Amino acid sequence: MKKYFLLLISVTILFTACGGGNVDHVYIPDWKPSAIYTDADIESAFGTVKEYFSKEFVGCTLTELYYPGDTYADRFQEYAAQHHADEAIILYSSFDVDHSGGDGSFNPDSTYTDWQWMLIRNKGGDWEHVDHGY
Repeated sequence: MKKYFLLLISVTILFTACGGGNVDHVYIPDWKPSAIYTDADIESAFGTVKEYFSKEFVGCTLTELYYPGDTYADRFQEYAAQHHADEAIILYSSFDVDHSGGDGSFNPDSTYTDWQWMLIRNKGGDWEHVDHGY
């Protein structure tokens, strides 16, 4: 009985340690000042993406995360309205996928670039991930 208990604990620790995606060394290039968001707003959005990626993108490593600028302001408003929120932001990223193909939905040993992250929030609230992809 004791052997099985120790085995169960070991397996639990192993799966807990595996976690999700790696966000330890993400490159975040400087961005042009935004007329829409403060630097703190954008940094907070980065944090939301990194948190989601670290939980859900098993076998993947986030390599770059950036704010594309206010060029997409029309799309921000579209997403906010679509999700009944006050604000929306789109971020872009690149990430590498290991030999396992991540959770099986990505091409093994590949790199994804220009991956979009759509986030929303109500004024004064936290960013919430609502969608991602191309």
